[in-house]
Amino acid sequence: MTTRRKAQFATTRTGRREFLAAAAALAAHGAIAGEQAPVAAGGVRKSATERPFQLGLASYTLRKFPLDQALAMTRRVDLKYLCLKSFHLPLDAKPEEITAAAAKVKAAGIVLYGCGVVSMNQPADVDQAFHYAKTAGMKTIVAAPKPDLLPLIEQRVREFDLQVAIHNHGPGDKLYPTPQSIYEKVRDLDQRIGICIDIGHTLRFGVDPIESTKRYAERILDVHIKDVSAASAKGQTVEVGRGVIDIPAFLRALIEIQYRGVVSFEHEKDENDPLAGLAESVGYVRGVLAVI
Repeated sequence: MTTRRKAQFATTRTGRREFLAAAAALAAHGAIAGEQAPVAAGGVRKSATERPFQLGLASYTLRKFPLDQALAMTRRVDLKYLCLKSFHLPLDAKPEEITAAAAKVKAAGIVLYGCGVVSMNQPADVDQAFHYAKTAGMKTIVAAPKPDLLPLIEQRVREFDLQVAIHNHGPGDKLYPTPQSIYEKVRDLDQRIGICIDIGHTLRFGVDPIESTKRYAERILDVHIKDVSAASAKGQTVEVGRGVIDIPAFLRALIEIQYRGVVSFEHEKDENDPLAGLAESVGYVRGVLAVI
């Protein structure tokens, strides 16, 4: 790592320490002074963490657990939006199995907003994913399609009125390593075809996820939030706030662009025991949002 890059990361870490100190001071002030959330016109009290987007979970985080346990864990960290991976509901499930799973998610008080990441290597994969999502009442398919299938995907988007957010996977992904690589392929297509920006994989490729968020704002349909240990292919998922991504700046960028979708936690670390790390990540992000 260059001296300049080391200095940049040192500054980022210092910024996090300063943020945490400020958050603690603000929380203490609020507790002592009895600080209350602002009141909007009409007397409706506004939350101190009001924002245009919602926090959710990519169920890949809980891939080692059956659906019932995954829902219970999602509730424990108080996330209300879920993007379901096929581990929890197979793509080839029967319609009655899909509707039963969707009903179970709803009964848990969680919105089943999407599925993915779904690989699309042939036309049959596209049709399967759209019927699966429509049957489940989902609005978003997070996907990794072959580029030559994009015209068919555009047809299905118009037919089913669903949106497709293409996920970037960073180093090793020959098709969609970065948000830019997705944008270049979809910018002339239906607006419901766009980007699921994975900020960890974006930085692992050496691209600034904050700059990408602002540059491709019009096409960002979904977000996978995580933190990584290094801005290189060797970077690994760590608890949000412990890595090298400037999370406060990223969340400010989402607010600045008025992103109105879901920001889903994808905590890939500790697959057999992910709850502690997920809870820490969710708590950190909520703390940031309370301050900014």
